[in-house]
Amino acid sequence: MLDLSFNTPVLFLVLSLLLGWFLDLLLGDPIGMPHPVVFFGKLIAKGEHLLNHGTYRRWKGGLLALTLILGVFFSAFLLFRWLLSWPVAYIAVCTLTVFFCLAGTTLIREVRLVFEAVDRSLSEGRRQVARIVGRDTQELSAQEVRTAALETLAENLSDGVIAPLFWLALLGPAGMLAYKMVNTLDSMIGYRTDRYREFGCVAARIDDVANYLPARLTAFLMVVASGRLSLLRFVARNGRRHASPNSGYPEAALAGVLNCRFGGPHPYFGQMVDKPYIGDNNRELTTDDMKKAVWLNRTAEVIMLLMLLALFSIV
Repeated sequence: MLDLSFNTPVLFLVLSLLLGWFLDLLLGDPIGMPHPVVFFGKLIAKGEHLLNHGTYRRWKGGLLALTLILGVFFSAFLLFRWLLSWPVAYIAVCTLTVFFCLAGTTLIREVRLVFEAVDRSLSEGRRQVARIVGRDTQELSAQEVRTAALETLAENLSDGVIAPLFWLALLGPAGMLAYKMVNTLDSMIGYRTDRYREFGCVAARIDDVANYLPARLTAFLMVVASGRLSLLRFVARNGRRHASPNSGYPEAALAGVLNCRFGGPHPYFGQMVDKPYIGDNNRELTTDDMKKAVWLNRTAEVIMLLMLLALFSIV
């Protein structure tokens, strides 16, 4: 493995990883606490407001994306290199970086709330799921509400947990932060709508590249966590059905484990997007399915954490 973690002592990185992961497990994203992703979002929104008009939108969107991603990486690179002279400060800042970049606990809580809400009333379930999905939710059925929540849970395991840890291992904490900028750009402007099709296409492609290996690793870890390695064939066959080159793989892994069906047509920003189906069994999803999906996510997350600790122990 290339030493791209700025020559920081391995012990510092291990301590930061464990502390940051434990904070996410314990706290999730505390309401009202300053968060770098909020700051990233404000930068993206300002840049989009200034540049997303007139001609050359693709070039302007690409310039914005590259400037923000590289700016975050090199700013963090210099910060962490400077902090090496103060080990306690380095560990504290690196711990907060890991904590802020992981998003496993919050999404799990939100998905649980969606299932609890839809069990009480369909309208409440629609309102609750709107907090975590980009699609229009006003006309969703109870089954579609549950499906949307579980699809998001599977995707978030990749985007919110496995991918940040992957980039931490590869490029250190600066790489982890840069990945969060990539992911935030895609979540804000990486849509195939009239407004973002040109302006956000470069950001979307960068996100595809950044998630290519993590998405497939996520699916593999989910299958390992299930103890049913035969599902790898199901994932390979169904993962490529998704319009995204990456999102289909963790969704396919969860669909295989639960023996259910994801995908289908969904409204986004007033436009109907026809997603291919992943899986064949269009059965009703239940709270037990949610609990199994949560357990699968947590187990895959722990396996990834152990893999990183093993990696850091030999470098």
